Amino acid sequence: MTLPGSSTKQDNSDNKDRSSYFNLPALDIYAAFPQATPASKLPPTVSDYYKFDDLLTPEEQALRIKVRECMEKEVAPIMTEYWEKAEFPFHIVPKLGALRIAGGTIKGYGCPGLSITGSAIATAEVARVDASCSTFILVHSSLAMLTIALCGSESQKQKYLPSLAQLSDVACWALTEPDYGSDASGLRTIATKVEGGWLLEGQKRWIGTVPLQISWIIFARNTSTNQINGFIVKKDAPGLTATKIQNKIGLRIVQNGDILLKKVFVPDEDRLPGVNSFQDTNKVLAVSRVMVAWQPIGISMGIYDMCHRYLKQRKQFGAPLAAFQINQQKLVTMLGNVQAMVLVGWRLCKLYEKGQMTTGQASLGKAWISSKARETAALGRELLGGNGILSDFLVAKAFCDLEPIYTYEGTFDINTLVTGREVTGLASFKPATSSQRSRL
Repeated sequence: MTLPGSSTKQDNSDNKDRSSYFNLPALDIYAAFPQATPASKLPPTVSDYYKFDDLLTPEEQALRIKVRECMEKEVAPIMTEYWEKAEFPFHIVPKLGALRIAGGTIKGYGCPGLSITGSAIATAEVARVDASCSTFILVHSSLAMLTIALCGSESQKQKYLPSLAQLSDVACWALTEPDYGSDASGLRTIATKVEGGWLLEGQKRWIGTVPLQISWIIFARNTSTNQINGFIVKKDAPGLTATKIQNKIGLRIVQNGDILLKKVFVPDEDRLPGVNSFQDTNKVLAVSRVMVAWQPIGISMGIYDMCHRYLKQRKQFGAPLAAFQINQQKLVTMLGNVQAMVLVGWRLCKLYEKGQMTTGQASLGKAWISSKARETAALGRELLGGNGILSDFLVAKAFCDLEPIYTYEGTFDINTLVTGREVTGLASFKPATSSQRSRL
């Protein structure tokens, strides 16, 4: 596959244009803040205070090192530039593919067959450097590829998974619609049976990796059964158009888009036979929530590592910032958050491996971990002072990137209600109707 814009040459023309407009030289972050090293040179990780690494297998430890080294070398030096431009660095896709983490736990078909813990660790290590890259891989791997693996036919698995595992092809996953986010089961995109296939009509929104994808996993309501079905749609299918969503404040490297489907024909062989209701979609979401929970873990690890180095480097009032009591208290609070988040995420993986993980447990893990990550990011922003609002120092970028993660794969509130339903036996998603209220 030839990716658009795949040149490795970095374009600094925007920065030069802005600098010349104000008649100022381009900012040299090293010269501007000699007491602080920016995130383009990421610090060594010091966030594993409780030696969680000891709980990993040698294979999982080796994977962690391999992913960490790649991200620090290939992505850390360029991530701020691309985040600021809201563009995707297409040239790193082959490097991410070479890591052999796409496909995660899927066995066979050229997929890596990782343990779920190994896949989670890889997710965290990618997110530690850049949340957008981890979102790109998760959408492709833990949503699109996993849907084909769990719900596809044997011929579909053989046809699509090998190239997707190598990231020579890229897939996206389209469930959310303009009017249906948390209430995704009410989606209105329809699939009508015709001779030899199906016609899809409707809209999708917030779909990740829009310019990259070759295949789309699109969910639509079967007009005959009124149930949700899944379809594999090619990006060049007549009647399908996609538009990039502009002006995001978080995950700016991820190219989210709106999709419009106008009588898009999908042949019978590209309907996913294992998706016959919204419950089938939930099987994928339950697993992907475990992976998504490891994104804020990784982001928080990166924030802590960055703040730890910064406080020791930067001096005020004649002493390193690390010497002040209130800064140490905030740093230790962040460290405690990271340890607790890791252990909750690790336990989720072990429950899944044993076949014991429930939907409520996955939802609580994602909700609680993402909330603690927000707290960690806020403390990190405080610790960096004025530099805390510069994307060059990672924390401001991570602060913004956590906001969409807090919302997607189930908002914090919806995920808590999923767990609440499980522990009480009572669903509380829908408000009472007027007739129900009148009977109270």
